[in-house]
Amino acid sequence: MNKKDYYEVLGVSKNATDEEIKRAFRVLAKKYHPDVNKEPGAAEKFKEIGEAYQVLSDKNKRAQYDQFGHAAFDNASQGGAGFDMGDIDLDDILSSIFGGGLGGFSSSFSGFGGRTRKNSARRGEDLLMRVKLTFEEAVNGCEKDIRVNVTDTCDECHGAGGFGEAKCSMCNGLGVVRDEQRTIFGVMQTQKTCPNCKGAGKTFREVCSKCRGTGQIEKNKTLTISVPAGIDTGNQLRLSGKGGAGVNGGASGDLYLEFDVADHKYFERQGDDIYLEVPVTITEAVLGCKKEIPTLNGNGYIEIKPGTQNYSKLKLRGKGIKNINSKTTGDMYVVINVIIPTKLTKTQKDLFKDLADTDLESEPEFKDFKRSLN
Repeated sequence: MNKKDYYEVLGVSKNATDEEIKRAFRVLAKKYHPDVNKEPGAAEKFKEIGEAYQVLSDKNKRAQYDQFGHAAFDNASQGGAGFDMGDIDLDDILSSIFGGGLGGFSSSFSGFGGRTRKNSARRGEDLLMRVKLTFEEAVNGCEKDIRVNVTDTCDECHGAGGFGEAKCSMCNGLGVVRDEQRTIFGVMQTQKTCPNCKGAGKTFREVCSKCRGTGQIEKNKTLTISVPAGIDTGNQLRLSGKGGAGVNGGASGDLYLEFDVADHKYFERQGDDIYLEVPVTITEAVLGCKKEIPTLNGNGYIEIKPGTQNYSKLKLRGKGIKNINSKTTGDMYVVINVIIPTKLTKTQKDLFKDLADTDLESEPEFKDFKRSLN
């Protein structure tokens, strides 16, 4: 099924700021909330804007969407975010926008997966980590061990947060209690988080000492990652389920790796093409020669034709870098750098003097320059 552009769904431009995106969602959420709008299709529209907002309000997901479109969330091999409608927590979204629900309306309705209790399953946080690579590691691909700090499910209480679980007696397991206040306008009833269970809806006979009741602990893990050939600075790789641990049985978040590739001493990368500056002597440029040069696949030879000019560029087709997506290979460009000697022996000076006595200004460039002096 073809999905509408997320920016069009929210009615914002692709350069919209975070505040503009939030403002647009706020307006549309009020307009299409199923408790407010009973027109056919309102619930589906509300679901659509919720999906768009969750992607565009997340820096990592938005970057993936801007680069790959909807395919970013369908194909993990392209670095997609693996978007899942089950990941949407409407209660969390509305709370962050409206400060705890949409004007008192319920956030739960069929087909959207809205949640109203703190003890519902929640997906873990997505994490972003920068990984440094050498030029060779990026070009050829590699296996690499990385160390990452993540929240993990407590292995003592298995994520429960304690032992001897029981339904909270104050809120009867709802996680919220009602509070009535008398004002000059009459009795006003509000809903607030249960102070006894802190919104969890449950209490424990004994709180877990290892995680202190959170159900999660900090862990330093070593992950072995497979870096695809052709990765470049700024490219991201998604590791599904390697982010923060979920809450109350929710799925773990994703880990995004953003790469920083070091420069090479001789090669310069421009997209999938590489450039190599090759120093040659005056005689090699004038008379021509066969020159050995380094390439990405070992040493090779190029033919420098007689009369080659300084900064001439030779193209070696298919000797560049493999494209990470299309698997096509770029080209290699050899830039000729004619080196003028600064120290000469007497014999070399005599040879240049003999050469200077000959006519070396027969080329059109010299004649054109002389005409400019008249």
